Amino acid sequence: MNNFGTPYGAGFACCYDQSYMGARRAFVFEGVSGKRDEIMKLLQPELRSAKCITKIEKPVLTKDDIPYDASLIFNAGVAKYKGRYVMVFRNDYGPTEETYPAVRFKTSLGFAESDDGINWTVSEKTIFDNKNLLPEDEIRRLYDPRITIIDNKPYLCMAMDTKHGVRGCIAETDDNFEKINIISASAPDNRNMVLFPEKINGKYVRLERPFPVYSRGGKDRFDLWLSNSPDLIFWGETELVLAVEDVPFANDKIGPAAPPIKTDKGWLTVFHAVDKDENRGKNGWETAWKKRYCAGIMLLDLQDPSKVVGMSKLPLIAPETYHETESGFRQHVIFPGGMILEDNGEVKIYYGASDTVECLATAKLDDLVALCTEKR
Repeated sequence: MNNFGTPYGAGFACCYDQSYMGARRAFVFEGVSGKRDEIMKLLQPELRSAKCITKIEKPVLTKDDIPYDASLIFNAGVAKYKGRYVMVFRNDYGPTEETYPAVRFKTSLGFAESDDGINWTVSEKTIFDNKNLLPEDEIRRLYDPRITIIDNKPYLCMAMDTKHGVRGCIAETDDNFEKINIISASAPDNRNMVLFPEKINGKYVRLERPFPVYSRGGKDRFDLWLSNSPDLIFWGETELVLAVEDVPFANDKIGPAAPPIKTDKGWLTVFHAVDKDENRGKNGWETAWKKRYCAGIMLLDLQDPSKVVGMSKLPLIAPETYHETESGFRQHVIFPGGMILEDNGEVKIYYGASDTVECLATAKLDDLVALCTEKR
């Protein structure tokens, strides 16, 4: 049985973060006592965000910000590129809570840019929309994009549904993120790929999450892996990095989240971790949603990133706010897709919440590294 802990006490405190122009309220989870459980619907066993995390209460992107048909805006890739913040986001659209699942989702990828990483302007055109696919097309959907800048060039990693399985793919894009050119795709079934921002020992490196249902007894039991490539096209030398049983707050699956950040202590890497409880009931649009997604954090070795240098045994970000626990398509879901290190040592972590909105949390780099290296 997993050792689920209660990290930081029973309550929360909130403050107004003036660095965000006074317009967006930020929750700082500090473990103070209070009647928090009367405000937010927390699942059991109870999990909390790390003390160093500041959540910006208002989502940074929702369906109301999108100039075309939109419903669920989440799991975005975010990066800094040529002096601006850039975002490629997933948009699942079509049904409402009342019409789902009789009406099925369509999926598009949209682009947004920002001067401050907080306020975003969305392009009028989508990058991809599967409503434009033909019945004979092998590719059926692209989703969950991640952005990595390598040698001043943007690349996208995406999940790609096909007629014959789910494949992880890597694509080139232009400076304005208007077109994508897929340059490689894995064999099924694989997804959640992220690229490291530079070559390591002369090779490109990616994290990935195969999901071998057949060999794992027909159930979720998916781990985090690493592969190398000489050219971004041919991939191999695959190694296991982190297994579900290594993460105390997971019992179902884990996988990559945002592209890693290089520090002098190692590659700072966030991942998603899922726990499942069959006793959980309706948590969103579906009849039952039994899973909870949290974000974890670890350090990987600078020269051999298949080796974990250190990992927090507690979640980095857990579902706590209203839009994380009480509204949305699938509640209690935190899914990071972008992590940016600012010059002042602040780290911005962008994450999808409840598979419905895109959110932002911040922390200091030193605090994040300390979570991975301090003995607990």
